[in-house]
Amino acid sequence: MAFKEHYYRVGSHTLDRDTLPDPGADLEDFVDGARKQIEPWLSSVFQAEHLNLLLGSGFTSAVGHLAGTKSTDMSAIAFGSAYDAQITKHAEASAARMKRGSANIEDQLRSALTLHGGLAITSPREEAALRICIDTQLTAFLKSLLRTEQGILAGSKTSDDVMNALQSFLLSFASRAASRERLHIFTTNYDRLIEHGCDLAGLRLIDRFVGSLTPVFRSSRVEVDLHYNPPGMRGEPRFMEGVIRFTKLHGSLDWSYSTDDRRVSRKGIPFGAPETHTDVPDKPLDTIMIYPNSAKDVETTEYPYAELFRDLAAAVCRPNSVVVTYGYGFGDDHINRVLLDMLTIPSTHLVIVAYSSTDTRIATFIEKTREAQVSLLLGKHFADLKNFVENYLPKPALDYITGRMTDLLRNRPGSLPSGTPAAVAPPGSIPTA
Repeated sequence: MAFKEHYYRVGSHTLDRDTLPDPGADLEDFVDGARKQIEPWLSSVFQAEHLNLLLGSGFTSAVGHLAGTKSTDMSAIAFGSAYDAQITKHAEASAARMKRGSANIEDQLRSALTLHGGLAITSPREEAALRICIDTQLTAFLKSLLRTEQGILAGSKTSDDVMNALQSFLLSFASRAASRERLHIFTTNYDRLIEHGCDLAGLRLIDRFVGSLTPVFRSSRVEVDLHYNPPGMRGEPRFMEGVIRFTKLHGSLDWSYSTDDRRVSRKGIPFGAPETHTDVPDKPLDTIMIYPNSAKDVETTEYPYAELFRDLAAAVCRPNSVVVTYGYGFGDDHINRVLLDMLTIPSTHLVIVAYSSTDTRIATFIEKTREAQVSLLLGKHFADLKNFVENYLPKPALDYITGRMTDLLRNRPGSLPSGTPAAVAPPGSIPTA
């Protein structure tokens, strides 16, 4: 399956073209026409019973592009060890087996950690030498993540577009009717851009970490955001607004593992902190919880991987569930498998927003799905964060106010021009007389 440079498929509407009109009136007409097809469709999809958002590294790259900074490089590295050739060969083989294309730093780290575990048994001296090399590269990787955060923070101080786009993006997904379950965000990213955006937008994140001073990862999940009516009161429980469930599938740069009590905790590393921050570990191999992507099912059964991926499967594999992916390249087979399982349920839907329309991994995944259950927004124009937010993403306040206004005007003869489409109001909105 091959797509041209700019492609979308929403419902029964499709566009596939190599070029867009030149900037000016023609481009504005094109955007207006595309918006009339895309925005109402996404508005309806976002009001599904269960809404999930999956963000990949392309999300950080998109925000970094707006801020004028470069995101963390995920390309292959050299450890500087005597086993570099074997590590690279194993990483390339595992990437090919998962149809990821060329191996990146995650594939190499997984191969290096596998070798490190074997050397710890057979050759402690060589294990110590490899440990130093892995620690060096992990430290460089962590510092590059902090530099990306620093660049985004600096760019947001000189341009309001950065944080406005970030907040509008998150609020568009989080603004759901009170009768619907809250949004669940999943990400494979290690940075804290989502957390930073939610803090600015006043959104509350609920994850598995519990505690105020040093939050600790818990296997039990407490639904603290659900209000139950007292006995004898009429009505159903209502979900609180401005609350989001949040799961970082591959860990985070501020997660730490204690070998003493075998607990995962979250350190208080500020967004965009300096590389010399005291909570940034000197030897991240022993403490930091950054997980390379899994190649085998057995790797996802380790703590706390099992809890994280169980959350993913439980959230998406149920009727009337929608998953929207943005910046996710479909290179993680363990995640793709869950998405394919979800699509075996006829009432589920997947929306893919990707910057590249020629990515073979996306095309390979789409070939395994049914066309009616997958909406696509592919290419530089549709996936550009600023374009996506301003032109195609449903506005956060669209639900009640615009819906009520349209209904009111429609009931007044002559108030609306003929042919004006109805606003998409979410289920549970109050009709006007």
